[in-house]
Amino acid sequence: MEVAMVCTRVNLLLLILSLCSPYKFIQSPMDFGPLNLLPTTTEASSDFGRILFHSPSAVLKPQSPRDISLLLSFLSASSLSKVTVAARGAGHSIHGQAQALDGIVVDMCSLPSQIEFYRGGEGDISYADVSGGAMWIELLEQSLKLGLAPRSWTDYLYITIGGTLSNAGISGQAFKHGPQISNVLQLEVVTAGRGETVTCSPTKDAELFNAVLGGLGQFGIITRARILLQEAPLKVKWTRAFYDDFGTFTKDQELLVSMPDLVDYVEGFIVMNKQSLHGTSIAFPANMGFNPDFGTKSSPKIYYCIEFAVHDYQHKNTNVDQVVEAISMQMSHIGSHLYSVEVSYFDFLNRVRMEEMSLRSSGLWEVHHPWLNMFVPKAGISDLRDLLMDNISPDNFEGLILIYPLLRDKWGTNTSAVLPDSGSTDQVMYVVGILRSANPEEGCSHDCLQELLRRHRHIADTAGARLGAKQYLAHHPTPAGWHQHFGPRWERFADRKVRFDPLSILGPGQGIFAKGNKNVVYAS
Repeated sequence: MEVAMVCTRVNLLLLILSLCSPYKFIQSPMDFGPLNLLPTTTEASSDFGRILFHSPSAVLKPQSPRDISLLLSFLSASSLSKVTVAARGAGHSIHGQAQALDGIVVDMCSLPSQIEFYRGGEGDISYADVSGGAMWIELLEQSLKLGLAPRSWTDYLYITIGGTLSNAGISGQAFKHGPQISNVLQLEVVTAGRGETVTCSPTKDAELFNAVLGGLGQFGIITRARILLQEAPLKVKWTRAFYDDFGTFTKDQELLVSMPDLVDYVEGFIVMNKQSLHGTSIAFPANMGFNPDFGTKSSPKIYYCIEFAVHDYQHKNTNVDQVVEAISMQMSHIGSHLYSVEVSYFDFLNRVRMEEMSLRSSGLWEVHHPWLNMFVPKAGISDLRDLLMDNISPDNFEGLILIYPLLRDKWGTNTSAVLPDSGSTDQVMYVVGILRSANPEEGCSHDCLQELLRRHRHIADTAGARLGAKQYLAHHPTPAGWHQHFGPRWERFADRKVRFDPLSILGPGQGIFAKGNKNVVYAS
């Protein structure tokens, strides 16, 4: 055993020397003891955004958390190393956050998707222990066999557990149960400081636990998570209501999130044009008679849609049709333009997959996605809407603009996630997502893409300066931008980096810390 470990360390030293050399020696799969290292791949140097393409020197395909631990322990102990490491799940980042230029990308999907369940008795909690590289769709499929499911979701399920927990993980359930990072009981994390595998929770190694949740991959690699589960409903009553006034739209959304005992899901979006109406209707299995007048290019008409859902457990003494009717009677949507449909719980949660399949069949999935996501204080949401309309042309917009409320008290204050300052006691804030596509084959080449990115940067900067908005899934091109993003939380974030990743090995694609920066400079 000792001889094997010595050989492994010698091989890793050779790896580091090769990666630090201007010449790339890894041209084919190499056996570094137990580590399965491959040459770079197109997948490892790209992501869903298709904006940045940073090629690593090698890709690690771990077969267990020990492989990750071995790599990080050696890199952290080597004074010669300039190598950085990025954990990559399903590659759903936008701006190269999971890339590692000339470094090593750890393919988390190579980890076995082990899922173990614990079903509590009456009054006890149920949970699942799941690999950090497993996808949420896998957890959903397996948990439903037991009549259970996680409480909080993302809209798209073909992304990894570790990936969303490194950000926050939000969808229409977040107003009720908080983001996914608020529904984690325990983590297994490989730290970069010593390459140790640490089991942490709110009561054990709590500082690491809180740092990693929403930590943008800066403090450790999540290899396992304990996810809180609840009883899964059999069906869902899925309802959409349309509006022609933004103030009424947001007022009704806030009404819905004030009724967590009745409502289980709330989202909303702007209906910019016929394309956005059609694109958001693909997964909604009902014939909607909403065919509005969108006006002209010089005088466009904008509409809004709320969608909410009520769970149907069927064995409980509740009539969901009556619940939806009682809720809708309190709403102020356009008359006769409320539509409801009953679907299975699985189909509801997996609704974006149908839209993905439609886009793939049209060749519109693997295109540029210059997305921008923000958290906006309630007081600034009307001004944010005006800012969007000043910078987005409704007639040629392709994609979706999400707008829906969240509640601050469902978010922990010790995690690394960043929310906007409220400036008041108001618990409501909004998530706004500009989820647009830019297809080179339809004329949006390099200059067009750069113009869209410039506009989104202008929106983000203006919303931040004037409204106190904060980016979610943030991208900042300079360290100063990151300092401003974290604001008063920057010092704590930097302290955690020094403690858990003092050589700044992890998460180079975020651009927050320079490699090997032992003396982090705080913002003044």
